[in-house]
Amino acid sequence: MKHRMTALAIAAAVAGAGLVACQQQQAATAPAATLTWKAHLTAKDEVPPNASTGTGDGTFTLNTATNELTWSVTFSGLTGPATVAHIHGPAAPGQNANPVVGFDPPKAAAGEIKGSNVILKSQVEDIKAGKWYANIHTAANKGGEIRGQLTP
Repeated sequence: MKHRMTALAIAAAVAGAGLVACQQQQAATAPAATLTWKAHLTAKDEVPPNASTGTGDGTFTLNTATNELTWSVTFSGLTGPATVAHIHGPAAPGQNANPVVGFDPPKAAAGEIKGSNVILKSQVEDIKAGKWYANIHTAANKGGEIRGQLTP
């Protein structure tokens, strides 16, 4: 009887260990969660606003397992070629902040900017709090021609 109980205890322990290993493997292979933000870029949202008729739209996706931020921004109607573009933060709407993520903009008045970059954990908190904005600069609007706050 004593040997039978010991055998059952060992079998239960082995089965439990197998279940834990299986659960760990499933967690390791589970897809990472993603978070998405949108931005509509306009001249009226620049600080200070300007008279440009340019507009843009962006989608920003964060892989929460790796903190990789991926973006796709389209724009048109700028006063001239884009000279620089990036995400700024932390800043609420109506406030300015320093750039935190740079883009490689096409040197055209209309186009698309795509890319990705790994961001810091503290930056993840800022983007989740709505404190990041994207903007595109031109020679005529060195401080930024169009801007849009990233919103969920």
